[in-house]
Amino acid sequence: MTFTLPSVSLVIGGAASGKTAYAETLALGTGRPCVYLATAEAHDDEMRDRIAAHRNGRGGRWTTLEEPLEVGRALATIGGDSAVLMDCATLWLSNHMLAGSDLAEAEAGLMAGLALSAAPVIIVTNEVGHSVVPDTSLGRAFQTAQGRLNQKLAARADLVVQVTAGLPLALKGTLP
Repeated sequence: MTFTLPSVSLVIGGAASGKTAYAETLALGTGRPCVYLATAEAHDDEMRDRIAAHRNGRGGRWTTLEEPLEVGRALATIGGDSAVLMDCATLWLSNHMLAGSDLAEAEAGLMAGLALSAAPVIIVTNEVGHSVVPDTSLGRAFQTAQGRLNQKLAARADLVVQVTAGLPLALKGTLP
């Protein structure tokens, strides 16, 4: 059985909550060719191994597009016959913060790409508001920026799903 997704869906949860697996299920459930828009960068062996494991786990069902920064531009180029999974907004934001990017400009580019995307887009992101306040200024700046980004993405999305222990809960919209 296939289903239709809204133009933007947001899947949010903590680390290792099952959010990516659930988002993959949503994308595959559309019956469309699926594009995995990967934002991770492999700066060390552990991250290289994680990326390889994710890629191998997806198998041949996906076209992978690696774009750590210019996600908005990438979204605008993907055809409307596809379903797109952006994994994840948290790493995308980290990439921009570490690059010293203008976050308002980067977010505007992401939102423009979402508006221009002909394909339904599922965005995976981490919920950072349930954790303690970080003890470093960079950690606090990241937590604040991630919370603000998540709020903007949730406002833009027609479907927002929180995943905890692999269980989806619709916060906005209706689960397919």
